[in-house]
Amino acid sequence: MDINFDNIATPCYVVDERLIIKNLEILKKVTDSTNCRILLAQKAFSMFSLYPLIGKYLNGTAASSLNEAKLGHDEMGGEVAIFSPAYKEEEFDEILAYSDHVIFNSFSQYNRFKNKIKNSKSECGLRINPEYSEIKTDIYNPCFKYSRLGITLENFEENDISGIDGLHFHTMCEQNSDVLKRTIKVIDEKFGKYIQKMKWVNFGGGHHITAPGYDIQTLIECINFIKNKYNVEVYLEPGEAIALNAGYLVSSVIDIVQNQMEIAILDTSAACHMPDVLEMPYRPNIIGAGAMNELKYSYRLGGPTCLAGDIIGDYSFNKLLSVGDKLVFCDMAIYSMVKNNTFNGINLPSIYVYNEKEGIKLIKQFGYEDFKSRLS
Repeated sequence: MDINFDNIATPCYVVDERLIIKNLEILKKVTDSTNCRILLAQKAFSMFSLYPLIGKYLNGTAASSLNEAKLGHDEMGGEVAIFSPAYKEEEFDEILAYSDHVIFNSFSQYNRFKNKIKNSKSECGLRINPEYSEIKTDIYNPCFKYSRLGITLENFEENDISGIDGLHFHTMCEQNSDVLKRTIKVIDEKFGKYIQKMKWVNFGGGHHITAPGYDIQTLIECINFIKNKYNVEVYLEPGEAIALNAGYLVSSVIDIVQNQMEIAILDTSAACHMPDVLEMPYRPNIIGAGAMNELKYSYRLGGPTCLAGDIIGDYSFNKLLSVGDKLVFCDMAIYSMVKNNTFNGINLPSIYVYNEKEGIKLIKQFGYEDFKSRLS
């Protein structure tokens, strides 16, 4: 990483286009090796100024709402696949106008809208729940007990699937392909008799394809197994893999206080600017920092909101922190811009992109009107 952050106002997200391309080239190797189709899951990364670049490598976008379907259709083109736990009647005609695949979460939803699907260009899919997942955190586990996501085998049998073109499953989160291999075994055993009637199978997201150590060969074997056994098209919907480790959140120290330890107040909020830090929870890496007491000077880092728990984590540094120092948080392109908020009226971080030709370039800046426009 050779980006100079000294002269940019904080807080801000900086996305390194070089690293986006590196990830996209890995994904392109998968499509070239298997002839599968890969869609960007916009729920993880929706920086549409980069959609023309991403569209050179991928086949389109995956959406979870009408707005995401519009964004993918308008800004990238290619295919648009949409899944929602339930669709609203007043939005459905517009969803059909933007979507190539409409994936339903239940037979009741399918039966409600199937006549409209028949008279559209869209193909129809169903999300299945194989009741198998290796995700440990329930909030991210689509197959935990009483999950509302996907149709279980018990609720799938004895239903008419004559109008269904494909099946979709999403059971993974930041996992390697050995998990997919075990999942495919369950899918094949439980739903194979239905897959043989389909045009396509969508493996969903959660595939950590561009992470160090990811076993791409096993992914290729899983894709080819389903393609060859059932003569179907295979889709993947990674989100994190496109922008994994390709973005930063740059923050400044605005005060230092003491309460039995040193506490640095930043102009970046966990609650507003990186909500997964509290939701997951997890501790993001900072360039040049270590764990608590690992390096010479230790601090708790907190945000500027009134939320008592707006704490990013405990870190150590080789030098004392001072007001004005910049801290750079890693892997902040994914699930950050798409989930941030203006709680307390805290401003949204600006968005920059970096490439070797233009250097660091401001894409968007936010202000009072962005906060006000969300309210009434």
